[in-house]
Amino acid sequence: MKALILVGGFGTRLRPLTLSVPKPLVDFGNKPMILHQIEALKACGVDEVVLAINYRPQVMLSFLKEFEAKLGIRITCSQETEPLGTAGPLALARDKLQDGSGDPFFVLNSDVISEYPLKRFIEFHRICGGEASILVTKVDEPSKYGVVEMNEKTGKVQRFVEKPQIFVGNKINAGIYLLNQEVLNRIQPKPTSMEKEVFPKIAAEGKLYAMVLPGFWMDIGQPRDYISGLRLYLDSLKKNNPQKLAAGQHVVGNVIIHESAQVGDGCLIGPDVSIGQNCVIESGVRLSSCTIMGGVRVKKHACISGSIIGWHSTVGQWTRVENMTVLGEDVHVCDEVYSNGGVVLPHKEIKSSIPKPEIVM
Repeated sequence: MKALILVGGFGTRLRPLTLSVPKPLVDFGNKPMILHQIEALKACGVDEVVLAINYRPQVMLSFLKEFEAKLGIRITCSQETEPLGTAGPLALARDKLQDGSGDPFFVLNSDVISEYPLKRFIEFHRICGGEASILVTKVDEPSKYGVVEMNEKTGKVQRFVEKPQIFVGNKINAGIYLLNQEVLNRIQPKPTSMEKEVFPKIAAEGKLYAMVLPGFWMDIGQPRDYISGLRLYLDSLKKNNPQKLAAGQHVVGNVIIHESAQVGDGCLIGPDVSIGQNCVIESGVRLSSCTIMGGVRVKKHACISGSIIGWHSTVGQWTRVENMTVLGEDVHVCDEVYSNGGVVLPHKEIKSSIPKPEIVM
């Protein structure tokens, strides 16, 4: 069975992190975003993953080569020379996806994090007998998204409504699909939208079905949603794999700490914190609702909340970092500095406070 992951372009919404690596390789929960998806695909029987990409494909492939052997799954690239939307990449990768088996194939948006109930989804698709199935998720504010109107009993999709101004439903496209091979005959290798062009036609023919996604869902393609997604992911770990969470007097709520990280005395870590490989958290540090990526040193009595600290950075003593501050790779914040929503590009030294949200070039 095969899968295509829509990797896309430059990851501008997650800068400055994506100035160092392509967006799918940004760490989330102590492993690259895309690895969460590849592991879930492998677990449900997928043996080949095609990455639809138009930005730095060699960086992606060379990084993922080690996981090919580890997971026993083939990973290849289909490179766009121009942006092809959410459907065009399928036509471009047609030769890789059509293998003569007749099996359906997965399509995933690389920004999406969830519990990936893919075995249940395969069974749902088989029972419904449609040409395409999509996962949908319930949201509180559907007017920001494309809403899927569906028959609650059968799962048959009636129509898509893009950013409705009046309430038509609260289920939105979750960015995970299971498609029969014949869907490829509907798509040309040109800029095309699955949501606005392909799916409405399949729905009009009564061949599109939707399964409501159990558990959490988040598009983590921008910092605020990334932090929210981390909280949901750690909640899910607590329910399904509590042994992966850290424990101890210094831990409050759901926290993951890489086994190679060092945490000093008198720290208070959590809730909703991820500490990466080879990090050093010195004594008396306070961390909450934040990601500390690999190789970071947080010095004594620093306080970090609601922020993302990029690889190999340093946060000085008695420094306070909060309100969606994002430090790129190798940023060094001096002692007794305050950052209120600063977005700092890689390889910078911050000697003075950032009192209000701004980009530091």
